[in-house]
Amino acid sequence: MAYLTLKNIKKSYFLGNKEFPVLKGINLSFNPGEFVSILGESGGGKTTLMNIIGGLDRKFDGQVIVDGKALDHHQEQMMDQYRRETVGYIYQSYNLIPHLTVLDNVQMSLDMTTLNASERRQRALKLLDEVGLSDQVEKYPRQLSGGQKQRVAIARALAADPKIIIADEPTGALDAENTQEVLQLLDNIAKDGKLIIAVTHSQEVADHGTRIVHLDNGQIAGDEQLKDPYSLPKDSVHLQSRALPAAASYRTAFKHFRYNFWRNFLIILGTAIGIFAVILFTALGRGVNGFINYQINSLVNPQVITVQRNTTGKKMTMQQMQDSTQNYVSDPQSMIINHQEVKRLKDLKHVKNVEPGYIVTMARFRNGDKSVSATHVDTWGKSESSHVIKQGHKPGKGELVLDRKTAESLTSVTTYKSLLGKKVQMEFNWLKPDGTPVQISLKLKVVGITNGNSGMGISASSYETYREAFKAAGAETRPNTVAVNVDQMSQVNGVASRINNMKGDDGKYILGGITVGSILKTVNNYVKVASNVLSAIAGISLLVSALMIIVTMYMSVAERTKEIGILRALGERRKDIRRLFTSESVIIGLCSAILAEIVAVIAAFFLNQSLYRVVKYNIVQLSWETIVMGFAIAIIISFIAALLPARRAASLNPIDALAGE
Repeated sequence: MAYLTLKNIKKSYFLGNKEFPVLKGINLSFNPGEFVSILGESGGGKTTLMNIIGGLDRKFDGQVIVDGKALDHHQEQMMDQYRRETVGYIYQSYNLIPHLTVLDNVQMSLDMTTLNASERRQRALKLLDEVGLSDQVEKYPRQLSGGQKQRVAIARALAADPKIIIADEPTGALDAENTQEVLQLLDNIAKDGKLIIAVTHSQEVADHGTRIVHLDNGQIAGDEQLKDPYSLPKDSVHLQSRALPAAASYRTAFKHFRYNFWRNFLIILGTAIGIFAVILFTALGRGVNGFINYQINSLVNPQVITVQRNTTGKKMTMQQMQDSTQNYVSDPQSMIINHQEVKRLKDLKHVKNVEPGYIVTMARFRNGDKSVSATHVDTWGKSESSHVIKQGHKPGKGELVLDRKTAESLTSVTTYKSLLGKKVQMEFNWLKPDGTPVQISLKLKVVGITNGNSGMGISASSYETYREAFKAAGAETRPNTVAVNVDQMSQVNGVASRINNMKGDDGKYILGGITVGSILKTVNNYVKVASNVLSAIAGISLLVSALMIIVTMYMSVAERTKEIGILRALGERRKDIRRLFTSESVIIGLCSAILAEIVAVIAAFFLNQSLYRVVKYNIVQLSWETIVMGFAIAIIISFIAALLPARRAASLNPIDALAGE
């Protein structure tokens, strides 16, 4: 039984509705050890017949039977396997992959065998030595002569130990000397028990084989046996094939990336800029949030809840409670908290102690002929942190701490510290129990200055100082704010919730609590919005980077069309082609992320060094989450950007791809 049989092979091309027959019923049989030359003029159907035998052309009528089994050319998986383990190609134009070395070109087929890495390399070197190229293994195809390229192509065709070698005009581009060398190599391959099918229009090449099949106008015009087929070697062992491992695609992708590094570097640079911007803005947003948290926590005890009157009777959010502070100016009487309500606060679970206090609005300070207004002056208590005092100490009875800007207004920018130990006049309006306004005037000793360079200092006096002044003036002494000190940090939100749900006899909500957490949440929300806006702007550059990758990948597909055809002819699957291009894109993305991370770390270091002198805080907070996010963004963008080009590459018809330039 013949090893390869063609039964009634017919093939036509169509131009509109007009049919152009190319093969008109070909019936042939071939056996191992034969060196068959298919001889005919151009346009006679030789290449079409070769593509059908090689499993590349799947649209024809008839049957191809290999080793007694009919091939189904419509089953792509079967045809990939057939090309991978049965067929080797030798092309007139060599079809070597330019970005791979001679050794790598030969090893491509071996990647689809069960040999390990060391065995693949040894076999490739052995084949190159047999074709006389053992000293050229590290060169690229552009560095070889025509004869050398053809010998590399022969070594590649033999690498996976195929049973059929198809040679398409194998000597068409060679001089006489190289022609004889190549023909001798082909003859030796036939002697090893392979079936050689050489498509040629050269009588000289045809005469070198064991058999000549004349093809004329799509029909067999003659079948001439020149000599008997070569006898098959005994106990021959064939390599086992397998589908291409993913690692092989990754290696090939990296080699192409490295071969075109400087072009790829421009894309890496553009993508890295976008990733760097996102990382920096994210780290900056984190740093600003941290800085604000640090500053607020240094000003206010986070275990203290500031309680004020709920003037609406309805349940209010903490944000609404903060916004309602304007009532201290417009309707101060409505903000009074009575003693019964203070007692209810003391009775709450997890409340350590309760401190009544006053918020004084629209106060005026005088120092000689200088005066300045303050929107509000607080009561110093447990809610304030001693860290806020930069010079001096916390105030006692008859004492006052001023924020630095107020102190500078009462003296000068350079002599504000001279106020320490001196007395200043404090004037503000308060109310009598009947609602009648009364002016309060106090002579207070300045014992501390808050703020420093933070811009978040406070002015405050003690509760006793205010209370005695109110008593002396016959004014209202009940507090308009209460500081509730919670025994555990973990209980702050729970206590605040119970305060917010506290109702009076009429069923209306009466109090509201403001925690440091609520203040921070509000501020952080604003910072987050600003950070997101900046990140969105950076995202535009990422979008541009993605478009750059898409364009580059499409260009790569166009440039590597023939390579795609070669890989498919070697037996690679569509998924292998897709993986090849997505892998290279992901490599670009990873390199972009690495570059962006390095630049971000350097930029963060110098920014923090520069700004620390001003804010005493590392304002750019790079974290592992941010670094991982940078890599994730790069991988996702590069992978998505490569999907369409990779799909386009995988969908190319192998025959059309091989004909591409």
